[in-house]
Amino acid sequence: MAAKKSNKRSLANTAPAAHRRTLVPAPLTPEDARAQLRELAMNLWWSWNEIARRPFAALDPVLWHATKHSPLATLVHAGPATIEAACAEPGFRLALADARAALTEAMSARTWWDDAHAKAKPGTQIAYFCSEYAIHESVQQYSGGLGVLAGDHLKSASDLGVPLVAVGLYYRHGYYIQQFADDGSTKVLYPVYDRATMPVVETGVSIECPIGDRHVRAKVLRMDVGRTRVYLLDADLAENAPEDRLLTEGLYKGEPDLRMRQQVLLGVGGMLALRAVGVAPTKIHLNEGHAAFAAIALLAEFRAQGLSHEAAIRRVRERTVFTTHTPVAAGHDRYGVDMVAAALRETLAKGGISRAELEALSRERPEDAKEPVCMTVLCLKLAEKVNGVAKLHGVVSREMWKSVYGAKKAKDVPIGHVTNGIHVATWLDPRAAEFWRTACGFDPRAATARNKGWKRAEGADPAAFWAMRTTLRTSLVRFARERLARAAERRGEGPTAIDEMLRSMDPNALTIGFARRFATYKRAPLLFTDVDRLAKIVGDAKRPVQFIFAGKAHPRDLGGQAYARKVFEMTRHPALRGRVFLIEEYDMEVGRALVSGCDVWLNNPIRPHEASGTSGMKCPMHGGINCSILDGWWPEGVVGLDPTARGVKGMIASNGWAIGRADDEAFNEADAHGAGEARDLRDAASLYELLEKSIVAEFYDRGRDGLPKKWIKRALTSAATVPDFFSTHRMVAEYVDRAYVS
Repeated sequence: MAAKKSNKRSLANTAPAAHRRTLVPAPLTPEDARAQLRELAMNLWWSWNEIARRPFAALDPVLWHATKHSPLATLVHAGPATIEAACAEPGFRLALADARAALTEAMSARTWWDDAHAKAKPGTQIAYFCSEYAIHESVQQYSGGLGVLAGDHLKSASDLGVPLVAVGLYYRHGYYIQQFADDGSTKVLYPVYDRATMPVVETGVSIECPIGDRHVRAKVLRMDVGRTRVYLLDADLAENAPEDRLLTEGLYKGEPDLRMRQQVLLGVGGMLALRAVGVAPTKIHLNEGHAAFAAIALLAEFRAQGLSHEAAIRRVRERTVFTTHTPVAAGHDRYGVDMVAAALRETLAKGGISRAELEALSRERPEDAKEPVCMTVLCLKLAEKVNGVAKLHGVVSREMWKSVYGAKKAKDVPIGHVTNGIHVATWLDPRAAEFWRTACGFDPRAATARNKGWKRAEGADPAAFWAMRTTLRTSLVRFARERLARAAERRGEGPTAIDEMLRSMDPNALTIGFARRFATYKRAPLLFTDVDRLAKIVGDAKRPVQFIFAGKAHPRDLGGQAYARKVFEMTRHPALRGRVFLIEEYDMEVGRALVSGCDVWLNNPIRPHEASGTSGMKCPMHGGINCSILDGWWPEGVVGLDPTARGVKGMIASNGWAIGRADDEAFNEADAHGAGEARDLRDAASLYELLEKSIVAEFYDRGRDGLPKKWIKRALTSAATVPDFFSTHRMVAEYVDRAYVS
């Protein structure tokens, strides 16, 4: 009975606006409208609830799109005449009233936490530390997957009612804006965002964070994400030294010393900020090694209270949860001991923590005087609950960190896994949400730990489902055309080239997407290993295939930028032109368009370098199907696949396709040439064979009614088997039960 009640609450809270319309729009003055709109804009609940975005779109549609769908920027730039005119429109007043009512109802609703833990665990307070948060494309405080996962974590914590606050840094220009030059090289732009258009408020609190021989002052800003509060530190203040102001200039910028000092501000400064705003966490969750110094700050606090070093470590471990996201040794931050000891000088002195003790906590082999501080090792030694982000990643992590635990066998390493997920309401297109609600009778956005309603997807009417897929694919084509034409116009290309972009792509063609960070291990250009073979696949006029790419490489990752350039060049290859496209400036908006519109989601990293990945989790709830290397989350998500089988038949699953084999060598970073080349050729051949013998044929095998029945069955199985488990609602509930309250 409790589960049914919870589902009814979620249905009421997330009902589409068409079912929530108030009957009579109340009169509204421009002053009241501005105040009410600002109240809505300042809570990022709007970022995953379309009903709360609607009044801003109605206020000024042109401005709404020009501001990357930023409610506050739209409001700031809307003139008095615009607001006065909107107030005269009954539709605008209705939209505003509905949005305010929905927010009020959502914030006061009983939650999963209320039902499952509130009475048994009163006083619980989780503090979540991360270097980046992706909440919405207009709030540029993220670079990629880590931030997307963190943002989705906060939203699920809000929906489920988990008592969690988050800590991060406020970056003046975020990550960077990506453009492609005419030769395909990456252009890096660093904008400075206007604080007045960002949904952050000043708490009136500031902290003095000791870093080296100075105290860096930082304002504590607050960002509300539904019920979840995010505290962001801003060191770009006139009273700070110029080099200290750079600490919050941008994300992942500068030399190792700057990055390390940023992490001191995040960890040590973040703990000071929590104390200053009156938050006393019962657990701290370190999301990746960037936040390791929060555990050092907590250790110093316990030591200052008179606890012995060993007793203080036990207390810190009891209170600390650590999630590692990196299965590649080179991806873990390491800094010289002298550099770290100097930066933490005052914090270490406060806790009476010696240099030898710091070294012992931060090295795999404490006796090795040449070994640097490893941020991940710090977290491993100071956290009792440690997890990777997928089952396979847990296996890799246990093998990778045996020496830290003094274990001879990986099975004895106490690192588990909590498989990543996605925040369904953020990534689910409203049209798809309405389809599942009406066609299958369940709420895909239900605020429950698990949503078994997805099992009903297999019973959807094929014709109605295919109509929904066609609508979403057509919408993606329209979006991509506009982006491609805009990029051509920016590069100074003439009307003919711009018109070509506006006519490009086929809304009825099989559309395959690849969008993720352009890190070299993700192998974006693998598809182009054999251009002649690929040209035959995409060049069949009766069975057209089109590929859409998007992604960013770090500004200093020349290898990743070279991969992006290779993809760019392929869009102009005579045999592929008009069949391969690259969208610049990969952000959350581009991501949403691609995961909703693509028929197939392509993922071909070097196994097992992908810790989890989440983009492929977003397609199935739109009727998309995964075609992926058996890496990251996909070995857990794939259904009906025999990983020991050979040939195309063995790589076809009930809910997607698997590229290559599952029995590759577990981990080998030294295979960049010989073995690596052979591996890439083998995986590319597997991908081509899947396209030729299964994927393309199945998409175009139509019955008399024009429906690809076999394809639809696979797509509906994908929807029935992926979204329920691979959600951050399930993930956050798992963290609660296994780490936060245990």
